Amino acid sequence: MKIKTTAAAFAAAVILLTGCGSAASSSGENSAAETAKAGTSAADLSGSSAEPEEESSSPEPEEKDMESLQELITELPPEGYDQDREGVTYPEFQKLVYYSQTAERKTKVNVLLPAGYDESRKYPVLYILHGFYDTEDWMARKKVALSRILTNLQLDGKAKEMIVVLPYIFCSKELAYTTGMDYENCLAYDNFINDLETDLIPFIKEKFSVAEGRENTAVTGFSMGGRESLFIGCSHPEQFGYIGAVCPAPGLAPGQLKPEELSFAEDVKPYVLLISSSKADGTVGSNPDTYRNYFKKNGEPFLTHVMEKTGHDHTSVKPHLYNFMQLLFQDK
Repeated sequence: MKIKTTAAAFAAAVILLTGCGSAASSSGENSAAETAKAGTSAADLSGSSAEPEEESSSPEPEEKDMESLQELITELPPEGYDQDREGVTYPEFQKLVYYSQTAERKTKVNVLLPAGYDESRKYPVLYILHGFYDTEDWMARKKVALSRILTNLQLDGKAKEMIVVLPYIFCSKELAYTTGMDYENCLAYDNFINDLETDLIPFIKEKFSVAEGRENTAVTGFSMGGRESLFIGCSHPEQFGYIGAVCPAPGLAPGQLKPEELSFAEDVKPYVLLISSSKADGTVGSNPDTYRNYFKKNGEPFLTHVMEKTGHDHTSVKPHLYNFMQLLFQDK
């Protein structure tokens, strides 16, 4: 797919300079290996019956009114949602390397498999995209507690088992990493859609036991990653049935897409479209509302998640993931 980054998209993205810099400054504090300790199957300990269905028998989810799903959204998760539970060992991220034909280089990716991962079963996949200046390790940090949040939801019977993929979304043949907030760097983030389609998805399907189809594939992201997750979801709704974004950066529309292109054909409406934001986010400001207004004007239903006091950082990402992961791959 030819990427559509424009000068307007770049100009809008420059707003992120201060906020993304502060968010990125903490990304090196904890490595992916520090996220959780490997151990026995949390699913076995809980006795949970939440299991992925076989690909051959996986039904197309029935369309459910977004208004009824909105009632499930909570501003902030309950106390202890991201904490260790006694007797539970949490799966850890594994670092893998694949060759990106799009970037013409080897690229790192973090993957979280369900506790008790079984090659004889098929698992849905969630892709989570990092922000500007960050890497595949940002979401895997102990501070984000992604493994604990998801596993605890599964123990409580609120989330399905799934494979979680944390890619490195800076995709350039010339640059290995972000060097500044300019047009060339923004173009590299927008180019990830091509890496995803050509390189990463095929790699994940070859490496793991994946349940295919839009009913088994989700994407979300934070900040620049949120802009890209919306771009990917709107560009490939035939592949991604679940779309999310938290504190999405400006530049999607107008920019990569025209405002009227924030829409979906009748036969590929998303099962879930969730946009999370914070009133205290001084980095992207009211930009998430801009996207909401475009979807509303285009007649597209979506879920709104607004936080009062969280920042442009993990304090907004974690509540978004808590809500979003509960909505994924459920029998509706």
